Amino acid sequence: MKTASTVRAAAAVSAFAVLLGQAAAAPPAPEPVTPQLIEAATKEGKIVYYTGIDIKVAQALAKNFEKQYPGITVQVERTGSERIFQRVSQERASNIFAADVLDTTDQAQFLTWKKQGILEPYIPAELLKWPADQRDPDGTYASVRFTLMPIGINTNLVKPEDAPKSFADLLDPKWSGKIVKAHPSYSGGIITSTFQTVNAIGWGYFEKLGKQKVLQVQSSTEPPKKLALGERAVSADGLEYVNIQLQEGGAPIAIVYPKEGTPFIPSCEGIAKNAPHPNAARLFISFMFSRDTQQYLVDNAGLRSFHPDVKEKPGRVPISQIKLLPSDPVAQEAATEEIKKKYSQYFGI
Repeated sequence: MKTASTVRAAAAVSAFAVLLGQAAAAPPAPEPVTPQLIEAATKEGKIVYYTGIDIKVAQALAKNFEKQYPGITVQVERTGSERIFQRVSQERASNIFAADVLDTTDQAQFLTWKKQGILEPYIPAELLKWPADQRDPDGTYASVRFTLMPIGINTNLVKPEDAPKSFADLLDPKWSGKIVKAHPSYSGGIITSTFQTVNAIGWGYFEKLGKQKVLQVQSSTEPPKKLALGERAVSADGLEYVNIQLQEGGAPIAIVYPKEGTPFIPSCEGIAKNAPHPNAARLFISFMFSRDTQQYLVDNAGLRSFHPDVKEKPGRVPISQIKLLPSDPVAQEAATEEIKKKYSQYFGI
């Protein structure tokens, strides 16, 4: 990966710094991993991990953690970020405290959870290396990784000279019935990408795209998989890291970073208030923000990291060469319900 200053420049498109400036209380002191923490976590013996990350990546992370800390199991509860938000709301309304660690692709959710007192402050020592605009100064959450939301093509079905180069190109009638796309009512990443794309080129784009006989799926992990299977020629969105995994595994996929700019998708992570396994949760958070885990996410999962010591994998497009769309979690939080309503209006679902 690039240096901290380079990543900070790339992330400057985010308005995260604005919302973090709203902090009032003093943050907790950063905590290193100690034998005492490991002992306490091992006694608890378990972590319940609510996450929106692709299931294969989540399971691999769980195995890596269990190998590093024998005696502690990780229960992965993977679903779309919007489903996670609904589940946490329903559980809290019934005084059910099941989750230890919360992880979603929708930054705006963490703003809401912080206001609601659902997050427990904790700052792993390694987090101090992060850009300040990607960590809550109160210590309730931080961006544990980021990815992008590009266009994808199946290279067996689309000739290089015919490939779309922009969002606008997807409106060409030749792509009617050949596009796959994910839904913002399920995916936090799609809430984010829809918000950013609307700000860049307007709702008119989605109104026209909705007339292109688009195959609609739920999760933002799914469009690249539909491409790989040849079920559609083009994906209007889909997580970059899933595209990369499939591409590097030999699937006929090419990634297109649209001319208008590519949506920038940070994913946040934090500890749930009243977590049933609080020490194990702290240990897991420290594990997730460690350099080794961050490098693993880049090398093996195709994700991108804010950690200044993590290196980009050769052969991939550097973040410095990609135009990113601006992020504004504060405005996105306020616009979430409107996004879902207007999207359903244009796509008929």
